This record gives sequence, structure tokens and C-alpha cells, in this order.
Amino acid sequence: MLLAIDIGNTNVVLGVWDGDEWLIQWRLRTVRNRTADEFGIQLRGLIRDTIQISMLDRIVLCSVVPKLTVAAQQACARYLKIDPIIITSDLDLGIQNKTDAPELVGADRLANAVAAHAAAPADSAVIVIDMGTATKFDVVTSDGRFMGGIISPGLGITADALFSRAAKLSQVDLVSPPNVIGRNTVHAIQSGLVNGYVAMLEGLVPKLKAEIADIDPDAKQVQVVGTGGLIPVVEPVTDVIEINDPWLTLKGLQIIADRN
Repeated sequence: MLLAIDIGNTNVVLGVWDGDEWLIQWRLRTVRNRTADEFGIQLRGLIRDTIQISMLDRIVLCSVVPKLTVAAQQACARYLKIDPIIITSDLDLGIQNKTDAPELVGADRLANAVAAHAAAPADSAVIVIDMGTATKFDVVTSDGRFMGGIISPGLGITADALFSRAAKLSQVDLVSPPNVIGRNTVHAIQSGLVNGYVAMLEGLVPKLKAEIADIDPDAKQVQVVGTGGLIPVVEPVTDVIEINDPWLTLKGLQIIADRN
């Protein structure tokens, strides 16, 4: 069985794959100063509630937090007795990394691109919108070329910046307000954040599709896939996201692990 671990800036997402399906998946809070021992004890506890630890024979690890990458590697080796596959651009991904600096592309972006391309129809290019700490738009052509994309501040970061710099504005829940015109301060802030991000998505996706038409003339369609912890905030108020897959990164990790 395979344990897939995705360490992001906000969340650590994990799942156990038995070769046919995901037995269980978890989404935990990222703690940047977590030690290898703390990580290992937590991993053992989670896995023991699902399967016998001896049933694990592979681990694949994707991380954008270097300090936790090291801690996770040590935890897997020490507590699970398995050295994980670490996702890098040097692995056999099943797609071609056509960016200017392939080695600098985040491992989570690669995993998302692999999973979205594998699930898309053969004649479809893909745009992945990953809304986490950062909001990322990534493009994969129908023939499997990862072209790069867009990285912008995430919805949560934007909200934190607003509240920290505007003394009279208080934090609000990140939910869609009843109207675009906010009739009180809370709804006005929510509209600016949520509807502002929806406007960004709906503005950028057509621009990306126009460029895809030039670089991938064989693509008959462009599928837009959403993932990340904050996608549920905007998905109900926009039609631009065709597929919402909260576990997209884990699926990409499983595909890459099988190829390597």
C-alpha cells in the first residue's frame, strides 16, 4: 500500500492508496516547527486507525516547506521504516515540464498537473486552479506539456493583509455575502474578498484559454479543474470551475509513485 503525503504552507494532506482506491484521506494543519519525532508519532497514530503499518510498502512525499520536508523524510524512515519518493522535476512524471526553470516548479504544481492531465479527455488541455496559501493557475496541453501558469496571493493572505493594515476593519468569515453590494461592513468586506477573487478567476481563465489556443491548436476543449482548501469558498458563485477535486494532489502523487 502507498502513503501519499502533500505538505503545503497551510495544510498537510495525506492518504492511503491500496492499489485500487483511497482507503482514507486526512487534511491536517501545517505546523512548521514540528519535529521528525512529532511527525512520526502522528503518522503512526493515523495509519494504525486504518491499516496495519506493516501493510505499507511505499511512501511518496510532496512538500513546499523545506524544513518539514526533512522532518517528514526522517519520520518516514524512523517510524515507518520506508524511505519516501520525493517529488522533483527529475522523476518520470508522464508529462513534459516545458517551463524555463523546471527545477524551480513547486512539487504540488507538478502533482496537480499530472493528475488533471491523466483524468482529462485525450483531446483536452487543462487549467488547474489551486486555491491555498497562494492561488495558482497551471496549464497542461492536450499532449502533456506543462507550460507554467500564474501565481497570486491567496484569498486568506489577501484577507489577512486587509485586516492587518486597516485599523477599523475586523476579520470576517470567508463566505459569499447575499449580494454583491454589501449593505453593512461585514458583507462589503466579504464581497470584496470573495467576489473579487471570482472576478479574478473569471477574468484570467479566458486569457489562459486564448493563449492555450495558440500553443495547443490540437486541443478540442480546455477543462478547468479546481482544488485546494479555499476552492469551496468561490466554487458556488462561479461557473468557471468545471470539476472540484479536493484530493487532486494526492492523485497526482499516486500516479507519479506508480511511474517511479
